[in-house]
Parts: sequence; C-alpha cells; structure tokens
Amino acid sequence: MMRISTKGRYALRIMLDLAQNDDLGPVALREISERQNITPKYMESIMSMLLRDKLVQSLRGKAGGYQLTRKPEEYPIYEILSCAEGGLAPVHCLAMEENECPIRRTCLTIPVWEGLHQVIKDYLSGITLKALIEQGANCV
Repeated sequence: MMRISTKGRYALRIMLDLAQNDDLGPVALREISERQNITPKYMESIMSMLLRDKLVQSLRGKAGGYQLTRKPEEYPIYEILSCAEGGLAPVHCLAMEENECPIRRTCLTIPVWEGLHQVIKDYLSGITLKALIEQGANCV
C-alpha cells in the first residue's frame, strides 16, 4: 500500500499554516506547533527538510521565525510532499535519478509504474497551498 507518512502530512500542515499566516511575517515554531498539535522536536526535523529545499526560510531574533520563500500559489503540493517523503515514485526504480534497473528494457510492468507516477505527479502538481486554503474557506 502506498502511503504518505506522518512526516509528509505534517509538512503539508506546516506549510498550510505558514501560508495562512503569510501576511503576519515570520511565525514562531512554537505557535505552529501549538496550532497544528505537532511536537516542537518533530517539527524541527521537518523544518530542516523544508529549509534544505528552500521551501521556507528562517529568520533569527526577537521577531524571528519561519516564513514561506514564495507566494502560496507558487507551492504545488507535489513539491512539498516530495521534499518530506524523499520522492513519491511508486516503485524504487523510478525513484532513482536515472532508472538503473538491470531489467528496465525488458520489464513489462514499468509502463504501469511510470503511468501511476505521472498521474500522482500531475494530480498533486495541480493543487497549490493557495487552492487548499481557498477550498477550506469555501467549506465553512
């Protein structure tokens, strides 16, 4: 079964929280932690991945915290989940930068996995943080 881990789900919630509070400037980790009910220690490990991939930036000092590096509409969900999950390929051979599987040329199943990967990528790339926020606002 293909699953998005807790790390992926939490990364998405963190990014949504930052997007919803984007106009307030940098947001303290503690505030996000409280709103999202995620332990600060676990959040720090997720934030380090988001920082590494430049999805967020950290500002130090009294008014410091975390903020998005781009506008909410410029963050496809695929990018966030790929960062947190280390990729979203449904099979190992597609997760490699270049498929080095020794049976790649004769594998009859590879088109299935490539197709599934493309469907996942297309679907999640078509949804942005802004779209999720707007969708949530329409549910209220």
